[in-house]
Amino acid sequence: MITKPVKRLPAENGISGWEAISKRSFPVRSLEGSVTADWLIIGAGFAGLSAARRLVQLRPNDKIVVLDASEVGKGTSGRNSGYMIDVPHNLSSGEYSRGGTDATTLEMAQNRLAIAFASEAAAEYGMSRETFDPSGKINAAATARGMKLNMAFGESLRNAGEKHAFLDAAEMRELTGSDYYLGGLYTPGAVLIQPADYIRAFAAGLSKNVDLFERSPVTSLKRDNGIWIASSPKGQVTAKKVIVAVNGHIDDFGYFSGRLMHIFAYASMTAPFPANDFGRRMSGRDQWALLPADAMGATVRKITSGGQSRIVIRTKYTYETTITVTDRRMAKMAEEHRHSLDARFPGLSAVPFEFSWAGRLCLSLNHVPAFGEVDEGLYSACCENGLGTVKSTLAGLMAADLATGTRSNMLDKFSDQPKPSKLPPEPFAWLGVNAVIRLQELRAGREG
Repeated sequence: MITKPVKRLPAENGISGWEAISKRSFPVRSLEGSVTADWLIIGAGFAGLSAARRLVQLRPNDKIVVLDASEVGKGTSGRNSGYMIDVPHNLSSGEYSRGGTDATTLEMAQNRLAIAFASEAAAEYGMSRETFDPSGKINAAATARGMKLNMAFGESLRNAGEKHAFLDAAEMRELTGSDYYLGGLYTPGAVLIQPADYIRAFAAGLSKNVDLFERSPVTSLKRDNGIWIASSPKGQVTAKKVIVAVNGHIDDFGYFSGRLMHIFAYASMTAPFPANDFGRRMSGRDQWALLPADAMGATVRKITSGGQSRIVIRTKYTYETTITVTDRRMAKMAEEHRHSLDARFPGLSAVPFEFSWAGRLCLSLNHVPAFGEVDEGLYSACCENGLGTVKSTLAGLMAADLATGTRSNMLDKFSDQPKPSKLPPEPFAWLGVNAVIRLQELRAGREG
């Protein structure tokens, strides 16, 4: 018998603005009693729900159960900036694309497979344009260095035969209403999502084929005579095969220990302000979305609905060995967000932040996922390396294919990666990683 007690359960920091302005269309149901299934998926984020949808496609007559420790949309999947990006997006340095043409081509093919899978789900589950918007994205540059990074990124895209367009300062000003930006790089293949709405709509769409239990954390996982048993406070699920889709929490299940980093990303959302003349004069068009030219800069989005606009800004990162951060840290990051927002949009200085929150990324030193069959009948679809919307969707899709023996050239390439590298011992990892983050943020300068 193999028994895996779960060391820590997920915890969230602050209230995600995306989740706060989202609405559920289905009630919360928690696990009570014993349930037997063909498949158990742990985690109802991008990876877990994608794995469930793929299993429905491959094994339509099988019983599939999904357990989530929190509620759909409240966890990490509802706390990102809402970009599904097809082109390279490496957060481990200031440059998004550092590989050669072959590596870039493969990464884009993988990302586009995930986006196509998500697009099919969005269409089937009736997601609105506000939830799932295939509008492309802009890398915005606020410094001469940012402009050089955009030029270099554009060159890598040109070498790969990818469509892109450069925007000058006047075009950026017309879009955003701000004089802050010197230029931008537009790529057409990205999708903008309202992440909490997307995850909730996805879960609602699966509800006819999958049993989803929320507020049902897995506290232990054991295998007895070839059957996995997942225990929760008020029940248990037995299944022959399990897909663990919990991102960095996979190490709390006893796998990939000492190899994964919890990186906290911090964000704030303004209170609503009128989208009419005031909103347009102060912040440009009703809808836009900017990634920073330097990966360590600020991601900024404007959303508008019902005559009211909001701006969401995400910037600043920390590496933590815990899964929570202090209220003091949260307040400091909100102050940093205020400074960044006011520098870009001084006319909005009187508009307060309504929500501030932190979300956890999972990174490995060598930028590879924690993927594969880690025990007999137990599969990991974890560690998204900073682009959870797409990478986790892909990992869930690939994990379902691997577990069902559905072979493909894409699965072969995705599986043919090394294990995540081992981290230095603590406190050296904490000191080293945070030092690198600080240096990269200082180098980003006004991009942050």
